[in-house]
Amino acid sequence: MRMCRSRVLAATLAGSLLLGGCETSTKLGDLFGSKGGDEPQTTASLSDGTTPDAPNASGLLGSDPYDDLSTGKKLYRAANYGLAERHFRRAVEARPKDAEAWVGLAASYDQLRRFELADRAYNQAIGIVGKTPEVLNNQGYSYILRGDYSRARTTLLQAKAKDPENPFIQNNLELLDKSRRDRKGVQQK
Repeated sequence: MRMCRSRVLAATLAGSLLLGGCETSTKLGDLFGSKGGDEPQTTASLSDGTTPDAPNASGLLGSDPYDDLSTGKKLYRAANYGLAERHFRRAVEARPKDAEAWVGLAASYDQLRRFELADRAYNQAIGIVGKTPEVLNNQGYSYILRGDYSRARTTLLQAKAKDPENPFIQNNLELLDKSRRDRKGVQQK
């Protein structure tokens, strides 16, 4: 069943939640909120030499507020992870080289506790943009959700080595320490 645009917009406005506990950064786009402006910030470039966040880059996922990437982001923020996963999956099927869509898909799988699929999606994103601090941070959070604290620490420390001032990575390291002390995983909302 397909949601109409007004329902998606109403659901987004009613439940404008950020990640439930997950701290992510935004250089792969504005999937989980934005540090600066509302424009996505990506490191990839297109075949014509422009970057995906260029104002006139046409046909890009995320440039239309109703495309699958944008809809997936809105649904994710509204904590509707099942529908978000569906839209992110459509986005990666339409644009298999879009790292932002792969990270969104992986994050949705994490929230649905489908970690094997999340691993595959993170690996796809890494294959496109490499082991960026943003992808490593999200992957580290995924390991926290699973209770795999040693892999989480290793991954988050790799992310911190690449971007020592990133507050999202630091927050996830603190969350990891708290989870280890309390001997329980992160509680999802």
